[in-house]
Amino acid sequence: MDARLQRRVQRYGWDKAAPYYERSWQAQLEPHQSALLAMAQLAPGERVLDVACGTGIVTLKAAALVAPGGKVAGTDISEEMVAMARGRARTQAIANVAFERMDAEELGFEADAFDVALCALGLMYAPDPEKAVAEMHRVLKRGGRAVCAVWGERRKCGWAEIFPIVDGRVQSEVCPMFFRMGTGQTLRQAMAAAGFRATTSRRLETQLVYANADEACEAAFAGGPVALAYSRFPAATKDEAHKDYLDSLDPYRKGAGYSVPGEFVIAAGEK
Repeated sequence: MDARLQRRVQRYGWDKAAPYYERSWQAQLEPHQSALLAMAQLAPGERVLDVACGTGIVTLKAAALVAPGGKVAGTDISEEMVAMARGRARTQAIANVAFERMDAEELGFEADAFDVALCALGLMYAPDPEKAVAEMHRVLKRGGRAVCAVWGERRKCGWAEIFPIVDGRVQSEVCPMFFRMGTGQTLRQAMAAAGFRATTSRRLETQLVYANADEACEAAFAGGPVALAYSRFPAATKDEAHKDYLDSLDPYRKGAGYSVPGEFVIAAGEK
């Protein structure tokens, strides 16, 4: 897929997904978010960047950890995600955070501006994730830390059939090379290639738990990366896609619900 087209698909796709995102994914993604923040070892007074911040779930947690005196900037390609993040910060009266719409591959910050850079499940959607990692390195101060998380290997993610199911009903791939950064040591190697030293990585297995079929389908189709393509499907096509997806989840069925395996890879490095 052309890089500009891929960015547009991601921008407007996540605009569509924004209203469903927290309901579908906040609890499911908590294990990797807690692990990422633990590896970051944030301290009061630090300045932090959260790339591909979505609705600000990690960003606001980081803001609490660097208070007093610290500040956090959250960036995302989706205007709707940024708007929701700003709303959450206002509602919670969190003043040491700011959000901007920004491309992860072209961060609008000066070099040496941050103590820590975070990216929780954003690199899979960038046309050039290595460039996004290099941008994180550029904006960090010497001695600064970066921690990135991606989905792991395809064979460890029981929900992975969502992509061929949707791709089979549209003219182009929705998320080409989605699992590349989670394969082997690719993420750690990308950080090392960008100039990070003392790079480390860990794998974290998890379970995505859904109470029923409607929850599973909403998370996969309406609240995730295929939301733009899905929004354009006629009702009959949506029903067919739902059936195919639920068939793919059948091995993980628990009564009326599902417990679907997943894997995260989290890598850290120092500038």
